Amino acid sequence: MSENKHKDSRRKFFVTAGVTAGAVAVVSQTPLGTAIAEQASTMIEDSKGYKLSDHVRKYYKTTLV
Repeated sequence: MSENKHKDSRRKFFVTAGVTAGAVAVVSQTPLGTAIAEQASTMIEDSKGYKLSDHVRKYYKTTLV
């Protein structure tokens, strides 16, 4: 019986992960999602450490679903 609980737990994890990935994909294509991504990149550019360069920005654009 504990093996069945383990399978159910794993199933719930993958269902939740799939739903989350789908929601992120949908939000990233909306104007609000784009605005949030631009604001986040601006915050990164203003920091003293990591600098977002053009080639990294191009890579991030390729990861959008």
